[in-house]
Amino acid sequence: MTVHRFNVFGQLFDIGRRGEQWLVLAVGNDGKRAPAGFVIPEFVADVELEQFLFDLFHEQAAYKKGGIFRVKC
Repeated sequence: MTVHRFNVFGQLFDIGRRGEQWLVLAVGNDGKRAPAGFVIPEFVADVELEQFLFDLFHEQAAYKKGGIFRVKC
């Protein structure tokens, strides 16, 4: 499974596809991962992940610094 790491306004998420479904894990400050509490629909393509995350979290943009970008693992 290929895992994509994203920084979403300061919070790290690991996102990977298992079969047809996306698996989304929040990465804590200690490096531990836990279910993120949101779902990415299976029809979202890899190249659409950043836009999907922006659409989902755009309201936080006013409260937190940064943006949404891929992080190399």
